[in-house]
Amino acid sequence: MNTPDSIDPYKYTSGMTRRESLKWLGVLAAGSAVSLSSGCSKVISDSVTSAGHWPDIDIKPVTARGYGTDPNLIMPPESPWPLTLSETQLSLVAVLADFIVPREGQNPSASQVQVPSVIDEWVSAPYDGQQKDRVTIIHALAWIDDEATLRYKNPFLKLSKVQQIAIMDNIAYFNEQTPAQFQRIGKAFLRFKNLVLGAYFCTPEGCKDIGYLGNVPIAGDYPGPTIEAKAHLDGVLAELGLSEYAYAD
Repeated sequence: MNTPDSIDPYKYTSGMTRRESLKWLGVLAAGSAVSLSSGCSKVISDSVTSAGHWPDIDIKPVTARGYGTDPNLIMPPESPWPLTLSETQLSLVAVLADFIVPREGQNPSASQVQVPSVIDEWVSAPYDGQQKDRVTIIHALAWIDDEATLRYKNPFLKLSKVQQIAIMDNIAYFNEQTPAQFQRIGKAFLRFKNLVLGAYFCTPEGCKDIGYLGNVPIAGDYPGPTIEAKAHLDGVLAELGLSEYAYAD
C-alpha cells in the first residue's frame, strides 16, 4: 500500500499552444466567467473573516501590455505576456480542477480539455479583473499546499486521494455555515471553481456535456419556437403587460 511519502506527484503537461490558450481566454472573458462570478460571492462576502492561516506572498503585478482596443482573437499574437504558473502550480491546478470537473463516462475531465492552461493564461493577463484573480488564485494555491503540509507533512500533490478529499471537503462548499478558519480560502476557491467551470463549458466538449448545440444549421424552413417556449414567452409578456403588442404587425 502506498503511503503519502511514496506517492509520485502528478505532473500536468499542457496540450495547448499559446495561440489556442489565448483564444480560450478571449472566450472565457466574454462569456461564462463573468456571469458565473458576479452573483455567487456577493451574497456571502460580508461573512468572510481573517481567521485561520493565510500565505504571505509578494505577488508582482504583470507589467506587459494587453491586446489593445481591437484585439485579433482569431489569430492572437504568439506570446503577448509571460505566463505565471510554475510546473508545480499548473499540476496543482489540474488536480483541483479535476475534483471540480472529473471524467464521467465519455465526458472528459477539466485537465483533459486543457483547463489549467486557460487558467494560467487568465491569471497572467495584464487586465484589472485578471490581475485581481491572479492574487486570489496564487494565494489559494499556496494556502492549499500550506494546509496539506500542516495536516499531513506533505504538499497537496503528494497526498493520498483520501487526504486530498479531506481538505477539499473543508473549502469546496463555501456558504454561511463555512467555519471561520475556512471562509477566506473558501471564497477564494469559489472564484477558482467558477473560472474552472467557465473555462470547461467554453470548450466543445463542455458544450456537448450540457447539450448546447450552438450555431447548428437547420434543414428546410425554420419551424419556429416550440409550444413550451411560446407559452413561456406569452407568460413573461403577460407579466410585463405587453401581450397586446407582442404579435402586432
